[in-house]
Amino acid sequence: MEKVSINTEYIKLEQLLKLASVTQTGGEAKLMIKEGLVKVNGEVCTQRGKKLRINDKIEVNGKIYVVV
Repeated sequence: MEKVSINTEYIKLEQLLKLASVTQTGGEAKLMIKEGLVKVNGEVCTQRGKKLRINDKIEVNGKIYVVV
């Protein structure tokens, strides 16, 4: 489980994927989310603007990221 640190109240899913280096661009992140390849707290999420807060868990490519 990899920790992704934020300094704000929330981060959008698309931004988190870039911050965690899962994708290099917003376009890549958008495609992954649209294709249903990303889970948020155990459920597939197709909403790229989904607001993630502390302790939310994101699963992509078999890896888990937690917002801290």
